[in-house]
Amino acid sequence: MKHDMSLRRSAIVVAAAAALASSLASAQSSVDVGNQVPEVAAVKEGLFPEDACKELQASGFKCMGLKPAIRYSLPASSFKVGSAELPELLKKQLDVFADVLRSKKGTGRQIRVVGHADASGTPEVNQALSVRRAEAVKAYLVGKGADPSMLVIAGQGSKDPVNAKNPLAPENRRVEIGRQGQ
Repeated sequence: MKHDMSLRRSAIVVAAAAALASSLASAQSSVDVGNQVPEVAAVKEGLFPEDACKELQASGFKCMGLKPAIRYSLPASSFKVGSAELPELLKKQLDVFADVLRSKKGTGRQIRVVGHADASGTPEVNQALSVRRAEAVKAYLVGKGADPSMLVIAGQGSKDPVNAKNPLAPENRRVEIGRQGQ
């Protein structure tokens, strides 16, 4: 009985988290992590929402719909201008993503790591820099145990600023991590 109530409570919490994440995902193209280090459970739920549904079904509950996967924006105190060196706060955030990705080794799932730049350089320089940022993130995640075949990298240069009013803003120097196809 007590175990049953705990499972029901867990199901309610999962459903509430799913509704919140779904509304966040639909309200914006990506969830800005900012200067926070996210919880492993939240990242797992955001990147792999179908797993929560499978867990509910395994516990005998119905899954009432699947929310979309979340794409995370990680400005993390931002990269320095012209640099692909990972800031310390970004490393702490990426440690959480590495924990989640390690548990998904061999699943065939793919995660897209997209680098971005501000508008301080030429389009060609910004494109190359954004790819180097994505490569640096991939290398860091692989170094922490993530499966390299899961990680697909891309660079957007300065084409997709978070802060379009200020193309030189630090928050435009970021990486985004999400499911392949997002």
